[in-house]
Amino acid sequence: MITLYSTGCPNCRLLKEKLDRFGKQYETVTDTSIMKEKDIYAVPALEIDGEIYSFKEALKLVEVI
Repeated sequence: MITLYSTGCPNCRLLKEKLDRFGKQYETVTDTSIMKEKDIYAVPALEIDGEIYSFKEALKLVEVI
């Protein structure tokens, strides 16, 4: 399962577009209290099978997951 943590910022939109382009199924979380609970303080972030990835890591992973 893939979860995109997003506030709608330009980088968030870029990562969302890349996920869509590669046909990835994901859910989007915009609730910052949930992000804080998971220690996510920079967005966008991806959670894949319980592992959190930063924007730069996520950009690379989208093509191979």
